Amino acid sequence: MLQDERLAPVALVTGAARRIGREIALDLAQYGFDIALHYRGSESDAEATAQEIRDLGRAVHLFDADLADPDAATDLVAQTLSAFGELGVVVNNASIFERDDWNTVTRDSWSSHMAINLESPMRIIQAFAKALPDDKNGVAVNIIDQRVFNLTPHFISYTASKSGLWTLTRTLALALAPQVRVAAVGPGPTVPSARQNTTDFDRQWDAVPLKRRTEPTAIAKAVRFIIQSPSYTGQMIALDGGEHLGWQQAGLGCYIEE
Repeated sequence: MLQDERLAPVALVTGAARRIGREIALDLAQYGFDIALHYRGSESDAEATAQEIRDLGRAVHLFDADLADPDAATDLVAQTLSAFGELGVVVNNASIFERDDWNTVTRDSWSSHMAINLESPMRIIQAFAKALPDDKNGVAVNIIDQRVFNLTPHFISYTASKSGLWTLTRTLALALAPQVRVAAVGPGPTVPSARQNTTDFDRQWDAVPLKRRTEPTAIAKAVRFIIQSPSYTGQMIALDGGEHLGWQQAGLGCYIEE
């Protein structure tokens, strides 16, 4: 897979025990990366994913860390470097997605979203870039959300944190060029949230222009595309069946539970 000889074949993937993060970690392992697998609490899922990575012939180390703590985010990079001796790619996938609206947002809900969804990616990329040797290149991929292109009045703290991450992606792409590329993927309906039943999720993806869900494997392939594309930086791929265009959802005139 690696076309850039200056890119170390080690990837740190946050929130990689389950769901989208798991698929990203497995895909990168399949294409030659050793994996630093971050998780929070879901040890059995993390161990299962790690075993699949080992079965692919790649090395894997597991790290349980609470990314609400900025020091834990920084330490995660140091622990990865201690385990592998090098690091070429970071994928900031870990995220909190809880509902609040303008009249229900609290200091705690705001702070937790900002810490996990915005500050921890910043701290991870900061530590990664600082530790990168002068003769090496790096890639950072942030998993954001198509909603930064398609604002709604719901999920205030989440939306603000992901919008901040989209701005951070472009800012760091400028700040860290040419040694580190920074880009993003913006998923649409991919896996049901904890609030959704099957009917809610089916209604959500049926409302997008292409009328089909985005598979986690598609997100993983997009991450790999970014890593393999030496001219790609400061951009976000919206993999959402056209949801970011917003036309069909607005036409429904109703709110779909997410």
